[in-house]
Amino acid sequence: MHKTALGGIPGALTPFQGRLLAGVGPALRLLDLGRRKLLRKCEYRSLPTHCVHLAAAGDRVYACDAAESAHFLAYRPADNAFYAFADDTVPRHIAAALPLDYDTLATGDKFGNLAVLRLPAAVSAAVEADPTGGRFAAAAGVGGGAAPPPAVAGAPNKVEAAVNFHAGDAITGLTRAVLQPGGPEIIVYGTLGGGVAAAVPLATRSDVDFFARLEMHLRAASPPLAGRDHLAYRSHYVPVRNAVDGDLCEQFAGLGHEAQRAVAAELDRTPGEVLRKLEAMRNVVGQ
Repeated sequence: MHKTALGGIPGALTPFQGRLLAGVGPALRLLDLGRRKLLRKCEYRSLPTHCVHLAAAGDRVYACDAAESAHFLAYRPADNAFYAFADDTVPRHIAAALPLDYDTLATGDKFGNLAVLRLPAAVSAAVEADPTGGRFAAAAGVGGGAAPPPAVAGAPNKVEAAVNFHAGDAITGLTRAVLQPGGPEIIVYGTLGGGVAAAVPLATRSDVDFFARLEMHLRAASPPLAGRDHLAYRSHYVPVRNAVDGDLCEQFAGLGHEAQRAVAAELDRTPGEVLRKLEAMRNVVGQ
């Protein structure tokens, strides 16, 4: 229909309340359709470097920066302005992001780290109850006050890393999918080297305990061929958190019979029961 000069490189685009939200360099621009070009209705200019991913839900916007992780912003229609009310404490170089719910964002960075960032429930409720939409809290910065020191400058609230896991290759795409009829929703991600992997949620505490203990015993029973410590590898940039390495657990089937019996005995299971448990988890993703 027409072309609109933005004065910068658009790094991300997403629909937002019937209009277009564009990340142009370190700025977010809310654009509406005009007769001859897109009309700029609102702009937020305080992202640290370059916007690489945008997503929106309701009045919230999840803006991912090329070097300073994710930022949670709220849009206040009365002021026609965006206010950053939460950000991350870890400088993640995000390459892909996926909202999981209103308070949770899954991210993958160019150094091969998969993370799930979650806004604390109390903070989320306070933001929703704030009649100013976070305007004054965002202006005060961390800890309140009119002029926060540079060392703690940023949004007034911080997200928490619910999951940290080093995948080993730059993550370029994230999506949610159900790969089996009646199966659970899982996260599928792709990497720069052409790999496709799945992150499967463990629904019960017994599953969490079983696979965490299996991983722990396999670190000793099936060490890496190059001699590197497995835990150090999965914690290459940040300590691994709330994640079990399925690739390592699958190596149970390749152990010798005596080694299988020894590991299974530590789990109070037989080798056949452990193999059936692994097969059941594998069937969640599909063959």
